[in-house]
Amino acid sequence: MRREFDSGIGVPLGPAAYAPSRSAPAKPMPRAPELSRSRILTVYTISLGLWLTGAVWLIAHYALVYEGEFGPIPHPLEFWSIAAHGAFSFASLWLFGLLWSVHIPAGWRSSRRRWSGSVMFSVGALLILSGYLLYYLGDAEVISVVATLHWVVGLACPALFLLHRFSRQKAR
Repeated sequence: MRREFDSGIGVPLGPAAYAPSRSAPAKPMPRAPELSRSRILTVYTISLGLWLTGAVWLIAHYALVYEGEFGPIPHPLEFWSIAAHGAFSFASLWLFGLLWSVHIPAGWRSSRRRWSGSVMFSVGALLILSGYLLYYLGDAEVISVVATLHWVVGLACPALFLLHRFSRQKAR
């Protein structure tokens, strides 16, 4: 049976160290269904590709520019990294839909990791909106503010993911 359809409801098995109490047994809390191994690999691949291409673009754009005869010349890696970042961004929209349909509703119903999941959802929505604005805004001053916000939040995403993935928040 695929893991993403397991209910996760059950009582842990093992030897009882003490005699059972006389109170009513604790109701087991449902767990959000986990994604299948192939979907987890897809999530990790798209997320890592998106982050790496954005980080490479930042390095190429700000650190690898060199002076030419007529002024600064962008590094060739800058174009390819932003093109790859755009492709991974497109894939991340599909990924956002996958998580919205499979992972997020079940996770919300399970009442586990709601705080960190809400942060992850909000950050994803902010990055999608700021990426859209970077592509379509015309005002240079606003673009520089949005760009800085986009890459600062984007660079923090691995830490936010680790916080969400490994938090031990109990169900309410």
